Amino acid sequence: MAYQKLQVERALAVIPSDTINIPNVAGATLSGTTSGTGTNQLVDEDQDFTAVNINGLVGSIIYTSTTAHKVTAVVDDETLSISGTIASGETYVIYSDANTGCVLYSGAGGDIKVLTAGNDEVTFTGTAAGAFIPVQVKRVFATPTPPTGIVALW
Repeated sequence: MAYQKLQVERALAVIPSDTINIPNVAGATLSGTTSGTGTNQLVDEDQDFTAVNINGLVGSIIYTSTTAHKVTAVVDDETLSISGTIASGETYVIYSDANTGCVLYSGAGGDIKVLTAGNDEVTFTGTAAGAFIPVQVKRVFATPTPPTGIVALW
């Protein structure tokens, strides 16, 4: 009798978004703590964004502890234009957007709407707490509200 054997090497807590994919943690990253605020900007006086090249930064995904954003432009050496607002003093990680698919673990039960690696939007209804979703997924949608504790696995 065949059985599925799931052995992962990387994991990331998923921040659901209707527009931003789950980033690929195996790709290039850049991290820091914001030192200022601005409308749709990430400001970090300790970075030199003009000298950094993690796949050009534009289009990269920024994860904070609770939000996901996209880099839309490099404004200057310490400022990025982004798709939302990040508060001053918040830690962040910038990932290149190269996720071709990951499987999911659902920490809490409920309905989970995803975008598959094949670009199909599908809702897994009544997912049990502690369940794995063995489908290659690029995004977990924020609408409708998914259960908490979703982890992306590679």
